[in-house]
Amino acid sequence: MMLDRRKFLGALTAAPLLAQPARPNVIVFLTDDLGYADIGCYGAKDIKTPHIDRLAKEGAKLPDFYSNGPVCTPTRAGLMTGRYQQRFGLEWAFGPGNKSWGLEAKHNTVARYLKNSGYKTAMYGKWHLGYDAQYGPNAHGFDEFFGLLSGNVDFYSHQEVNGEHDLYENTTPVKKEGYLTELLADRAEKFVSQQSAGQPFFLYVAFNGVHWPFQAPGRPQDVRNRQTWFDGTRADYARMVESVDTAVGRVLKQLDERGLTRDTMVIFTNDNGGERLSDNRPWFHHKATLWEGGIKVPALVRWPARIKPSQNITQTAISMDLTATILAACGVQPAADQPLDGLDLLPFLTGQRPPVDRTLFWRIDRADRKTKAVRMGKWKFQRDGAIDVLYDLTKDPGERVEMGYAHPEIVTEAKKRIAAWEADLAKDPPPKSVK
Repeated sequence: MMLDRRKFLGALTAAPLLAQPARPNVIVFLTDDLGYADIGCYGAKDIKTPHIDRLAKEGAKLPDFYSNGPVCTPTRAGLMTGRYQQRFGLEWAFGPGNKSWGLEAKHNTVARYLKNSGYKTAMYGKWHLGYDAQYGPNAHGFDEFFGLLSGNVDFYSHQEVNGEHDLYENTTPVKKEGYLTELLADRAEKFVSQQSAGQPFFLYVAFNGVHWPFQAPGRPQDVRNRQTWFDGTRADYARMVESVDTAVGRVLKQLDERGLTRDTMVIFTNDNGGERLSDNRPWFHHKATLWEGGIKVPALVRWPARIKPSQNITQTAISMDLTATILAACGVQPAADQPLDGLDLLPFLTGQRPPVDRTLFWRIDRADRKTKAVRMGKWKFQRDGAIDVLYDLTKDPGERVEMGYAHPEIVTEAKKRIAAWEADLAKDPPPKSVK
């Protein structure tokens, strides 16, 4: 049966916002290396994303949102646990040769919390928190998993750059034909189509799009090797983004048809700043740095039962806040011995609380690169190697006018807070670390 979209949108707007469902469904869409300005509601001109833009129109947009890390693995660890990834030794991305470590099952995840409280859980897409089954999605509370364990694969052959096959059904390697974004959409769409009111679910769709290799859909002959792995154009990239948007639209349509839209919280965000073909404006720099362009990402939250449409929420937020927000929405308390570092965003999303200043930390601790950063209210301090810089992001969001010379007291305070944060991390150091 075809839905009258105007009547549907009118019903969403007119529906009372005070009647909170006791156990909302939750869907998290996570893209990979998407540029901040590469979706329509964030300013894209050459890429069409009507389905993702729908989430902004029917929910809330968070323009001051950060990823937990500047590359894949750290942010995914923060998102899954609601805690700083440094607590687990996951400070950098896993490479194809690093298969001896991962997110240990003793650390609670949003999936396990929800599963233990009666939710049906499923993940389709990129895990990147450990190759071995003891570190995999099924060990962390997901009833179902279909996707890749590594950081990136060929979208058609589903092989890593080293030639190893990486596509799994739970813990079993599988062979499937098709463009990976579309395969993930197939599974997510089917999962939602099988749900009904009364049985809450948590669905995590972690697209490997739009990470390289830059392969557009509809070109099954375009299989890559080491020599061609990083080839691509902005036009290829745009089609990849639009393929992700189509996938999101398929899942949203299923929610509509199953009558689940009102009582489902849908979150859309990205894992880190965009890469070479991305548009990160207005921020400076890109993925793998702690400049705004490396850690500022789009974020949208729609929950018609609680969040009014077309909201622009200026609260500073970060990936791990989504975990705290989901658990609060679902009435689940985190373990006392694993307190969350993230903040519940629901009071801000529902207009019950005005924006507050935050102190947030990032770190790159590699042999060839040492960088630390802290956001303190309007101030952003960064120590990049031996260089200290301070910016007033309210006046200078592009990080062009260094202000440390004029505000040495702010620099001193920033260093003090970073030292305190690192001292807290050092109280319970992980046995291993990926840096």
